[in-house]
Amino acid sequence: MSFVEYSDLIQDGDVVIVYLGHNSVMPVKVQHGAQTQTRYGAIRHSSDLIGQRYGSKVTCSKGGWVQVMHPTPELWTVSLPHRTQILYTTDISIITMMLELKPGSVVCESGTGSGSLSHAILRTVAPTGHLHTVEFHEQRAQKVAEEFREHRVDHLVTVRNQDVCKDGFGVKGVADAVFLDIPSPWEAVGHAMAALKKHGGRLCSFSPCIEQVQRTCEALADHGFQEISTVEVLLRVHDVRTVSLPLPDFGPEPGAGEEAVPSPASVSIKTTTPPREMPGHTGYLSFATKPRT
Repeated sequence: MSFVEYSDLIQDGDVVIVYLGHNSVMPVKVQHGAQTQTRYGAIRHSSDLIGQRYGSKVTCSKGGWVQVMHPTPELWTVSLPHRTQILYTTDISIITMMLELKPGSVVCESGTGSGSLSHAILRTVAPTGHLHTVEFHEQRAQKVAEEFREHRVDHLVTVRNQDVCKDGFGVKGVADAVFLDIPSPWEAVGHAMAALKKHGGRLCSFSPCIEQVQRTCEALADHGFQEISTVEVLLRVHDVRTVSLPLPDFGPEPGAGEEAVPSPASVSIKTTTPPREMPGHTGYLSFATKPRT
């Protein structure tokens, strides 16, 4: 990740993001002697990647080129291998802000899933914070732990393979914030309360269905949480483009000589247009505050 002490030059063992186009990126683990196939041809790691500066353009075997980038959390989110449905940058930005995360924060998360939100949390709490993340599925827990090691952020995170609804987060009284993305978050609210520090903290629960939200908010109120609220974030991206508008021809200006320049037939302007279609509902974000005790 870009918040880790990466060298300016690509090294053997680094994870890089190969940028093929605006909507096409792929993660690559750099290994001496290996090669990666793209639509522009092969990238030979030893000669094309190792020793190159991050951000460089790399020419592939068919003559096309790609750009090699640092693996930021944002680029990892759009290129990671999906093992579950993931959270995207729009929701992640609201979560990290509303949970009041900062360098040094301690966060408890369940479930880890594909690690999209986890990487954004780690970038926010680094270099002195810590993430305790719980994943029920053993293979997913092992895979995400492996990715944390490859990305050199494993010193910032503890991965536990257990059922958070039964066994909790494995820690108590240490968290500044808790995030829940599980089928029945109301069953984990008690464990979330126990994981948060005595002086209080923030909780967020992500659920796709309003029935889940209702049960979770009831459980939050029953356990003494305050400032309970739910939001839904919908992203609407406007397209900025250049258009040409025709102008009437009024002829040369009065009194102008033979060398007068005729008025232009059109003028170009920048304009924005709303999308014909837009991404719909992803999920509801419910927030609450644990009061000081």
